[in-house]
Amino acid sequence: MPEPLSETAAICLGEAMIMLAGGPGPLEDVETFRRSVGGAECNVAGGLAALGVPTGWISRLGDDGFGRHVLRDLRARGVEVGGVELDQTRPTALYVKESADGRSRMHYYRTGSAAAAMSPEFLDRQQVRDRLMQAKLVHTTGITAAISTTSADMLERLATEPREFLLSVDLNWRPALWRDRDPAPLWRLLKAADIVLIGADEAEVFAGTGDPDELYERLGTPVLVVKDDAHQAIVLEPGGRTAVPALSVEVVETVGAGDAFAAGFLAATLQGLPMVQRLRLGHLNAAAVLTAPEDHAPPPAAAERERLLNATDEEWAATKV
Repeated sequence: MPEPLSETAAICLGEAMIMLAGGPGPLEDVETFRRSVGGAECNVAGGLAALGVPTGWISRLGDDGFGRHVLRDLRARGVEVGGVELDQTRPTALYVKESADGRSRMHYYRTGSAAAAMSPEFLDRQQVRDRLMQAKLVHTTGITAAISTTSADMLERLATEPREFLLSVDLNWRPALWRDRDPAPLWRLLKAADIVLIGADEAEVFAGTGDPDELYERLGTPVLVVKDDAHQAIVLEPGGRTAVPALSVEVVETVGAGDAFAAGFLAATLQGLPMVQRLRLGHLNAAAVLTAPEDHAPPPAAAERERLLNATDEEWAATKV
């Protein structure tokens, strides 16, 4: 029986995966793995909910133990999942994290997954349509556009049909997923979005430039956020540009930090905060994940967030996490 529709301000639409993290050493030598839930839009949904934004996540999962674990995990993190469709034949995707020689390497097993079977018709499901109609913001990524041609078609329909919500897209450029495929659908998705988040390093590979002004001109999106790793994040919008330096962080693991930044920035956007505070909340949320071994982590305590959101530029620059 479908779950009742609850009030949601944000909807995240895209793939979730089970992550199996092995101990140190090559995969052939690892005997035990630690399970957790990953996936870009899934991470953003949990991050938004942790910041007090009523959030739903919409996708397809295998009707299997991994899929049930994803649903249980997201519910526990305060994310509404009544729009998720379970597939009786296709599996939930997963990836394995290998930690060897001081580096982490990801091995993905997503071909033929339930999420990859999303298509434009998925948006016609009553549970999906109702949630999209009431959302103030819908967030997705270039990963979901890349996992299959039908999923890319779904996002193109989402972006081009009349809508009441703000559409946010994080590039999340993954060259391996676009091998032998034309990235034109991803360009169209980005150009149709209201908010685009993009890393300067990935933009160099995807667009041939990481320059914020050139990207802003080429994309034509109303709000462009360019993240320059440990240096700063810049927003370009019709009213001008805003830059906020990143915090000094003792990094444990980088995976998931971009999703956490997106959750912080989008939460502050929905709360109507000034642009400097939107970027600061993005940095704060990312810093929390950078200092944790998983793809997601609780945000800083509310009092600490409030203090740093309202800190002077000097106090902000001197903050270490």
